[in-house]
Amino acid sequence: MEEKELQALIEEIWPRLKRKHLYPEIPIPKVGKVSDSFDEENEKDDSAEVRVGLEMKGKQMTLNPLFLSSMKGKMAEDNLVEALLDHGITHYTFCPWDFHTHLMLYAEAKKVMGDKESAKQVANYFIDVIADTHCVKKRATEIPELHRNIKKGNVEAVIASLYQRIWGIDLGVAPSKKGEKGNEEVVRRLARIPYLDRSRWSESIRKFARSLKPLLLLEQKEQEARGGKGESNPQGEHDLNHYSYEEIDEGLRDYAQKTMGLSDFKEVVDDFSKELKEMGYGIEGGMGRGRGAPIDSDVLFYMKLAENYSIPLKKVPIEETGTLHPHSHSPWEIGSPFQDIDIWTSFGKIMPGITQVWKKKEGKGRGKIDGTPDCLIIIDSSGSMINPRKNLSYAVLGAACATNAYLRNDSKVAVYNFSDAPMGGRDVLDYTDKREEVYRVLCRYFGGGTALDLEDIMPLIKGRKELDLFIITDMKITNLETLIGFFGKIQNRVTAVHIGENPYASRFEKAVEKRKNINIFKVKKKEDIPHIVLGSIREYFNPVHKSR
Repeated sequence: MEEKELQALIEEIWPRLKRKHLYPEIPIPKVGKVSDSFDEENEKDDSAEVRVGLEMKGKQMTLNPLFLSSMKGKMAEDNLVEALLDHGITHYTFCPWDFHTHLMLYAEAKKVMGDKESAKQVANYFIDVIADTHCVKKRATEIPELHRNIKKGNVEAVIASLYQRIWGIDLGVAPSKKGEKGNEEVVRRLARIPYLDRSRWSESIRKFARSLKPLLLLEQKEQEARGGKGESNPQGEHDLNHYSYEEIDEGLRDYAQKTMGLSDFKEVVDDFSKELKEMGYGIEGGMGRGRGAPIDSDVLFYMKLAENYSIPLKKVPIEETGTLHPHSHSPWEIGSPFQDIDIWTSFGKIMPGITQVWKKKEGKGRGKIDGTPDCLIIIDSSGSMINPRKNLSYAVLGAACATNAYLRNDSKVAVYNFSDAPMGGRDVLDYTDKREEVYRVLCRYFGGGTALDLEDIMPLIKGRKELDLFIITDMKITNLETLIGFFGKIQNRVTAVHIGENPYASRFEKAVEKRKNINIFKVKKKEDIPHIVLGSIREYFNPVHKSR
């Protein structure tokens, strides 16, 4: 059947398929070339086997006409097309559902398999088993017929035997031959896994991986001996190309929040760093703006984790040269002010990547309007603080959340990262609206003594009438009196977060307790910092300021 005829067939059955799967938001599939689906040197050989039948990039499914031709005589063409599309749609509607779930399944598989490629294989098989089983149990589908007719390697034969057992459908898989009794035991173990119970997928994929591991290792050795690569999956591989830029961004954000583990996040991102770079993933601007640039997984972790929280900022009267008026559009982010949304260009939807907000430009004139000041973040990276590139630093997370709050309100942020500043243990970043630059300085770790140098700080404050200060430290500062004297002279809003009970902290609290512009948050455990910064700070930014 020609490609035009195949496309016409897809368009004919597509309305029925959408209805069957409860109208998923997926564009109509197309017929075309599928990457890595066919060896070019066999392109003119009609007898050459074509392994990949389906590819999905973003939400777009593509059927491989070469695969459909290779299955001629084995299945009716309309049944074959429907089976492939049923499989593809179910990946979108049930498993893995989203990129966060995909990352979770891969990470759990790697705990058992130990290496990236094996973990990807296990995750692919597991996702396919769930998708096909869900479809067979819930929908009328030709997926069993597809599995009955595709060529199977040793692992695929075991998976087909699993299907026979849990579906109760004969797929024509012959009983194990003499010497293959181990495969029967593998199938028995696999059949006990509750594939359709989403709440147990983390546990289930580990059991799945342990059962398949010996077979996959044996298959890898055989492939190495043949000097060839592994066989392709007829139903398509499951990689980053399945997901849109927005889905990957959201998945990384959710994965950072669910794991709250720097090492786990770094390992997964580093494993997929090559694919992310090839797709053009840029830390600062999301997808499409950082092609080829190295990805700093530490910085990305804090950026994604901080996006899960929002700090409300009370605006203050600021002198401006004129009023603001809508000038241009920019993408809306979670936590951005709703009042700036342009409902007409956003199609009435509140979604990252779709919703647009107005960027405002100053007009002529003078007057006082409510606005958000710039912010100077002072962060302690001395030896008594956690190294944010080795373990989760709640101090860096708190500073990151504050950074987001100011940047989302079109203010700028400067950073003074200090350890033993007079001896050179410091990093100073001037005011900027570049989030990645801010985060890189926040993640800098010196690990030495603890001393500020006001000569570094004063240039960042001089000439700025409206400026907020945000400091996070354990207060074990050797020249604490200098800091107290400095805060005693300024009228800026100051948020001070200190960790633990110690004489330095008590001295600081007592010295500034009568200053209404200074709000102190004391935490006994480092783990409490997000709750203090993101919860109690709401009280501070109400009209009545109180010192604690």
